[in-house]
Amino acid sequence: MDEGGYRPAPYADEGRHYASIPLYLILTLLTAFIFNLYWNYRQMVACNELLGRREFSFLVWLLLSLLTCGLYHLYYQYQMGAAIVEIEHERGLAVYEGLPMASVVATILGVGVVADCIHQNEINRIVG
Repeated sequence: MDEGGYRPAPYADEGRHYASIPLYLILTLLTAFIFNLYWNYRQMVACNELLGRREFSFLVWLLLSLLTCGLYHLYYQYQMGAAIVEIEHERGLAVYEGLPMASVVATILGVGVVADCIHQNEINRIVG
């Protein structure tokens, strides 16, 4: 365990990070993207645990995204993609090296929820 209190989650318990992408997408659309806040929170928790360190903080992300009118969210999307790539490398899985930039481009184009779907797909692949 490191000083942040995080340790790699046992593989047997990682299944709780799996999420139904169609369900989460529908809930996001039905709630006018409010559910997407929870979805991002879950992805942050999953990546923190899979990395074994505290890389993401929901409150910091939320506050800085609001204060910077969304610019920090672009940085977060890049970092989330990079964290997923790092986890996949550590586990010897197939890796799409362009994930961080693809996440940023999708967000700039106004379809950040697509980046969330891709991130969740990769998380599901890691824990599944």
